[in-house]
Amino acid sequence: MTKLSAEPVYKAILGSLCILMHFVAAVQFWYAIYFDHVFVVFPVASSFGGKFKFLTFLDAIIQAVYFTIALINDFVGTNEVSPKRLPRIRKLKDYMMAAFAFPLALNVGITFWSIYAIDRELILPKALDAVFPSWLNHIMHTNIAVFMILEMFTSFRAYPTRGDGMAGLSIFLLGYLIWLHVVKYYSGLWVYPFLEVLSLPQRLLFFIGSLAINWCLYVLGETMNNMIWSKELKMAQRKTN
Repeated sequence: MTKLSAEPVYKAILGSLCILMHFVAAVQFWYAIYFDHVFVVFPVASSFGGKFKFLTFLDAIIQAVYFTIALINDFVGTNEVSPKRLPRIRKLKDYMMAAFAFPLALNVGITFWSIYAIDRELILPKALDAVFPSWLNHIMHTNIAVFMILEMFTSFRAYPTRGDGMAGLSIFLLGYLIWLHVVKYYSGLWVYPFLEVLSLPQRLLFFIGSLAINWCLYVLGETMNNMIWSKELKMAQRKTN
């Protein structure tokens, strides 16, 4: 009897925490985007593409949009495992998390801090500390991964088929690679300084490796989701059979 009465309370508390997390995440990412776009000015030779040439900035927009959608879903959609009718906002939330928000957040965080640990001058030169504050750096490169991991554990989602999910991710990544070369063509500069020190074969390997890493991160997210929510997924499967 105690277990049955405690379950609704637990769900209510978890639901409230999810709403709070989605709100905090959305606000911090939108504010970081605003601050970065308005107040951070990099001393570079070309302004072609603006901040939109940086994957970090694009990913912050994706995170802000995702958590805003998640927050809206908390109020007008549903977080149930297998509702009778799945709202469009919930479908959008689930797909965006799987295809874009999770793999890109982990990619940006892992890639940035890995290169930073090897030689920070190749990714964020110390001279930029005066214009790119530490708190903004951590929102853009640390919190994106932290909040995605929290989201994975606190909110249920149904992953799309692997083909559909990876198709969306692949289109975005290939589009960004093309955009990098457009910026290089018109500005004469690579967006990231470390690309300047790589030979053509090394750059090709880096781009191919980046695609492969993102695909692996997609599979990681899918695997984590299946492990964390295995009970709920089995329940949903039984209802559909």
